[in-house]
Amino acid sequence: MFSDNKRPTDFGAGQPNRIEKNTKIKGDITSEADFRIDGKLEGNVTTSGKVVIGKDGYIKGKVECVNADIEGKFNGELQVKDLLSLKSSATIEGTVTVSKLAVEPGATFNASCTMGKASTSTSSATATSPSTASSNFKSSVQSAASSSANKTNEPAKAT
Repeated sequence: MFSDNKRPTDFGAGQPNRIEKNTKIKGDITSEADFRIDGKLEGNVTTSGKVVIGKDGYIKGKVECVNADIEGKFNGELQVKDLLSLKSSATIEGTVTVSKLAVEPGATFNASCTMGKASTSTSSATATSPSTASSNFKSSVQSAASSSANKTNEPAKAT
């Protein structure tokens, strides 16, 4: 009826890690498993799994992971090899390198973002400050809107 062959052979592998609400940690974390932060972390997180920042969670530092779901706050450098998902309550500041990005309406994304396959070296010439990135985005959106509204078919002028 109860078979021993259905038990996991390695009890520690793949178990998610959790930093609970009202917990504050200073330091670096390295893990092979997923991580959920509902408290506050000042430091770096490196994992070959997924990082979840809960609604009350906050990370200040550098995060390197495969996937990330963010509902809380992040400030620093974020490197996600696959999918970064920002929920409506998320607040992101800093620099972001990601392959795929999903942003719910209401999320705050004040970051310099590089999308695409991760490269082994980053050139400082391609980095953009958060204020420049958002103003470039606004300018291109305004140019596109004015171009489509332009009845005389004149090309849009870049500002």
